[in-house]
Amino acid sequence: MLKFGIKNPRANLQDLGITGVQQEYWNLSPEELAEETIKRSQGVLADTGALAVSTGKFTGRSPKDRFIVRDEVTENRVDWGPVNIPFDPDKFDALYKKITAYFSGKDAFVRDAYVCADPKYRVNIRLVAEYPWSSAFGYNMFLRPEEDELRSFDPDWVVVCAPGFEAEPDVDGTRQPNFSILNFSKKIAIVGGSGYTGEIKKGVFSSLNFILPTEHEVLAMHCSANQGPEGDVAIFFGLSGTGKTTLSADPERALIGDDEHGWSSEGVFNFEGGCYAKTINLSEESEPEIYRAIKHGAILENIKFHENTRKVDFANKEITENTRVSYPIYHIENALIPSVGDHPRNIFFLTADAFGVLPPISRLSKEQAMYYFISGYTAKVAGTEAGVVDPEATFSACFGSPFMLLHPTEYADMLGQKIEEFNANVWLVNTGWTGGGFGLGSRIKLRYTRAMIHAALRGHLDDVPYETHEVFGLRMPTTCPDVPDEILNPRNTWEDKQAYDAKAQGLAASFKANFETFADKASKGVIEAGPKTMATN
Repeated sequence: MLKFGIKNPRANLQDLGITGVQQEYWNLSPEELAEETIKRSQGVLADTGALAVSTGKFTGRSPKDRFIVRDEVTENRVDWGPVNIPFDPDKFDALYKKITAYFSGKDAFVRDAYVCADPKYRVNIRLVAEYPWSSAFGYNMFLRPEEDELRSFDPDWVVVCAPGFEAEPDVDGTRQPNFSILNFSKKIAIVGGSGYTGEIKKGVFSSLNFILPTEHEVLAMHCSANQGPEGDVAIFFGLSGTGKTTLSADPERALIGDDEHGWSSEGVFNFEGGCYAKTINLSEESEPEIYRAIKHGAILENIKFHENTRKVDFANKEITENTRVSYPIYHIENALIPSVGDHPRNIFFLTADAFGVLPPISRLSKEQAMYYFISGYTAKVAGTEAGVVDPEATFSACFGSPFMLLHPTEYADMLGQKIEEFNANVWLVNTGWTGGGFGLGSRIKLRYTRAMIHAALRGHLDDVPYETHEVFGLRMPTTCPDVPDEILNPRNTWEDKQAYDAKAQGLAASFKANFETFADKASKGVIEAGPKTMATN
């Protein structure tokens, strides 16, 4: 039975194998979805009007429970291993029948949306969800068709999300009762046993990371992007804690997107129609754009309120440190809509080096860009994860390893080709420590990092003198507007130069050990662009 919303009159859930649904809710407005959530006691309103929900047992993704159906489409293209875990096609078919049968006697919330802001690469998505707030998340995060488009909407991909349905691992072939599985032959994604909405978002992102490079020669990127007043585009790669969101949210520049983009022969485009930001320790002073976006239509996940209020306690991590908010991109005042820009003039790799070794900014050659892109380096510090006492080097290929279905060198080769073709500048920016590692030195001041990025964007680092780092081979500017010259070479900031040299050798060894995984498919030039340890000098 259809209750609300606009839909294609030819569309029905029976074609997806979903029968016996009690009520079908098609393409409800955010207001209607909030009402349905509150009516079911699944959420409450914060004092800003945002909807606050709990995602249940899972407050983050479960990477070991993400699978790819291994068949004729994926067999020889996916980079199989601990990240891309194969799943049997017959097991998928059986599990799909069980998850669709689960909806019998229950309500189903259907959201028709699409991804890829460039219409040339548009992929239509039909999300069938058990919970109304999962559908609201789809409204926020994907792109929203016009009413006339909904009346003739046909999906390219279907996503079925049932947090209340759990698999039987011994029977269904999963590792645990929760799962997220992509089937490229049938163009279906299924998510079960987890209410964490990021599984929906990243499942679609993972599919685009396979589809766009293989079918369209478009580079799929886990990055943020913005555009200057003169139309110059910049993209920012970086793992959690490196400042990607902070540094790309620039009031002087329009936001193209905060997380997922494609780079085609025409330029850069956002995959999404919204933002999914962390909120732990959020304040209006530190992140004004995100803070002000948390209003009616936004969805807060796993937060706590100040006692006896509906005011969010952003410092509270009682449920998780991974507290989140999703909101449509139009909640950002300076968002670029449609979210499409030119080819990037500048590319920034952000790293929070807790060892105090890497320069605060350095310019990379094409080969170095490919090497550091494949490496995807940052460092964990004490307090970021249970058991982390001393700084630890961490690497995530292409700055998004869990979502990359092809071998990392394929994405790096595409990046290198585009850097060369469109003459993009590439910068490695250390937002971490200087004068010593974590606990000894100090965090590089945010105002200095902003000044360096602005200088790069404005061309103020094009004609200054550079020197080369002895171990990492990075070209470091010797001067930068509004930044003290003495911090630009990290060795100069350490009192104990021998201690710095030893730490640099140690980090270089970590890079080389990590890169051994990719060396068999990387070119000689890319391998040689990495750091030089003492044993190879």
